[in-house]
Amino acid sequence: MAIQKVGVVGCGLMGSGIAQVSAQAGFPTVVCELSPEVLQKGLGMIQKFLQGGVEKGKVAPYVLDKTMANLKGTTRLEELKDCDLIVEAIVENLAAKKELFGKLDALGKTDAILASNTSSLSITEMSTFVKRPERFVGLHFFNPVPLMKLVEVVRTIRTDAAALQETRAWCVAIGKTVVSCGDSTGFVVNRLLVPYMVDAIRVFEQGLASRDDIDNAMKLGCGYPMGPLFLTDYVGLDTTYSICQIMFDEFKEERFAAPPLLKRMVLAGLHGRKSGRGFYDWSTNPPS
Repeated sequence: MAIQKVGVVGCGLMGSGIAQVSAQAGFPTVVCELSPEVLQKGLGMIQKFLQGGVEKGKVAPYVLDKTMANLKGTTRLEELKDCDLIVEAIVENLAAKKELFGKLDALGKTDAILASNTSSLSITEMSTFVKRPERFVGLHFFNPVPLMKLVEVVRTIRTDAAALQETRAWCVAIGKTVVSCGDSTGFVVNRLLVPYMVDAIRVFEQGLASRDDIDNAMKLGCGYPMGPLFLTDYVGLDTTYSICQIMFDEFKEERFAAPPLLKRMVLAGLHGRKSGRGFYDWSTNPPS
């Protein structure tokens, strides 16, 4: 196994999940955050998730102990200098990622693999921020990372075969199913999913059907585990809106354009589950 030690930058929802599955699979994992408070919150989420599994009998107590023992939290990027793989999971902002990868490129091992967990930004463009673009890949995990089995491994025209093979092997080792794809905005999942989600918003916006009828139609008619409007709330309306903008800018196709209702809801702070309200009221259980 070429990858022995893993670094994760960002200990929010995605970063903490990536760090958890890596450590749980037995890899010494260092997770870095700017703020000690955010770092402790992220590590606490990992502890809480595993503790919940122990209480339900789904996770053995020794797994919790082993996972936490394999994890190290830090606010210093220098702590990642001997990692074989470093996964970026920070804010979806290209300027912030450029700054981060410049710093990682300066301190990392010469053969370290650098990866971004972006859901929509160009992996090729990010690879230009480093001196070794042949060791740069996309690693798009899905939320919640400990439960979702899929990861998209994204190659650029510069990514070498060895880096891809090593990255895929690590993904399999942490229990993920790999989908390989080239670098195109949205990769596979969002390329197909985003038009579906925004079309559902358009149907609702036009008054063709109610929220519940739209979601029930797709759950019961197509066997989807959740309806598109519920899913948009779960992902985050602000996140969906940002992805729409990026994809429309890339392809200039109407199917990727954000519906006016989505824009208005984001401006009003109705971001879905994360803000407590979106298409659903998340203050109730289940959301109403």
